Amino acid sequence: MGLLDAIFGRTKQVQPNLDALFALPTAALTLEATAQLPPTGVGAVCFRQVEGGPFARLKAEVTTLLGGAEPEEVHDDYGYTWLVVKRQPSQMSELCTDLHAVNSTLEEAGFGPSLLCTTIGLRADDGRRCALVYLYKRGTFYPFAPVDVQRQDRDNALELQVRALVGGDLPIEPDVSRWFPVWGAPGV
Repeated sequence: MGLLDAIFGRTKQVQPNLDALFALPTAALTLEATAQLPPTGVGAVCFRQVEGGPFARLKAEVTTLLGGAEPEEVHDDYGYTWLVVKRQPSQMSELCTDLHAVNSTLEEAGFGPSLLCTTIGLRADDGRRCALVYLYKRGTFYPFAPVDVQRQDRDNALELQVRALVGGDLPIEPDVSRWFPVWGAPGV
């Protein structure tokens, strides 16, 4: 950042670090052992909705990268598309590799500016739910713990607990005002 940028309050945009996704298996183990929040085996990549031939070819390419397992395509009420990848809950490393491949493929095909986030779901036996959300444009993670989607309630105490537990494993988003709710995210 230059002197003029500092004077005019401009900041340099953080570049996404998709390799940070490979730290998720360690964070998931930490959460399973300390907070009894095991992974669901479901992860998703969210991006601004795109349609047409280029996206169909891209989805075919992603399917090939995933060994023939076509990701589920979900459209939400906010105009975003989610590509949902499923693995056995014990296959966190493979799930993270798949999510990295989906993100990288979208980025290389020119959809990088459309990428919003990547999520992995966690769910306790007592019904508590949480997602670890990777903010693509910030290169950071944050927890999101929905309690009631209809009332849009979230478990802030659980989110803060998760932040404390995985802060050594993942680059956590320091600005909690950027911990956006991802209501209705697949797998959460």
